[in-house]
Amino acid sequence: MSAALKGRIADGGRLLPTLAVGVCGGGLAYAAGLPLPWLLGALIVTTLLSLAGRALPAPKASRRLVLVVIGVLLGGAFTPEMATDVGRWAASMTIMLLGTAVMMAVSVWLLRRVGGHSMDTAIYAGMPGGVSTVTLMAADSNADLRVVGLTHAVRILVLLLAIPPLLQLIGHVSLQTPTATVARWFAMPAPVDAAMLVGAGVFGAWLGRLVRLPNPLLFGPVLVSGALHITGVCEATIPPFIVALAQVVIGVSIGVRFAGTSLASVGFTLVLALLQAFLLILLAVGAAWLAHAVTGYSPAAALLAYMPGGAPELSLVALSLGIEPAFVTSHHLLRLTVLILLMPVLLTKLRRRCA
Repeated sequence: MSAALKGRIADGGRLLPTLAVGVCGGGLAYAAGLPLPWLLGALIVTTLLSLAGRALPAPKASRRLVLVVIGVLLGGAFTPEMATDVGRWAASMTIMLLGTAVMMAVSVWLLRRVGGHSMDTAIYAGMPGGVSTVTLMAADSNADLRVVGLTHAVRILVLLLAIPPLLQLIGHVSLQTPTATVARWFAMPAPVDAAMLVGAGVFGAWLGRLVRLPNPLLFGPVLVSGALHITGVCEATIPPFIVALAQVVIGVSIGVRFAGTSLASVGFTLVLALLQAFLLILLAVGAAWLAHAVTGYSPAAALLAYMPGGAPELSLVALSLGIEPAFVTSHHLLRLTVLILLMPVLLTKLRRRCA
């Protein structure tokens, strides 16, 4: 057995307690009838343990695998009938991009003027989404990585906790966890379909990296799986128990980000991050209602599409609740692509203005 393989097995063994905590939290939330139980249960429990000083290993390799799985799942939401909605999608995406510009302006102003941070820090911490890509870009700048990381982590945490009450307020969607028999819970696709889903994940991840998509492990499989489903070549889906495990991994991967965080030492940054999150949520709600009035799409779908990141988490929420997952995923892909392409230009211009 190679040293690399032994290392991966050892890393997997160290991760088991984290996943066990997440599964227990999700199971308790499921038994209590909470919305999005496997995601929010794992998220809440691991966040509380992290803030209490318990260091839990982060699911790095398993998160990458889960991103591929979620991408294949989301691709299955694309159907041939969507070709007739191109006009409404274009209108909604235009509103989303305009809303993103407003969110970006509000975030940068808040972090720059109220927080007193540098322009680099304000830009990267204020970007509404793409935490993984943003963190890598920020590492090559003069940004304060602690502020950038904490701001994004807090925003995603607040978004996920705010989604159930917001959707209940908006209406048009049921947050009740659907009941399923054991057979349905573990139902596996036919061998040929399973091979196509695995192939979509592997090839999609490779393709995403090849063409340098934002979050390639997520959006590459989305494109390949979506092509298979929208053409009718494959109609299979991944069994519910894998979806639940994906939610657990996403939940704990957010919760463990708060390990080693002292509330006393990051008090002002935390308060500013909370304020930013609430302001962006209000902007997203307003944009969602505008999109609903213009396009006729449900405000729930528009809200998940316009929420300021993260793409894997919000796309998984849309998939789990059956709220137009293809619509939501496409909007997040477009926003991240535009932001990443424009970020260097925007940063250069703002630096010159501040010089």
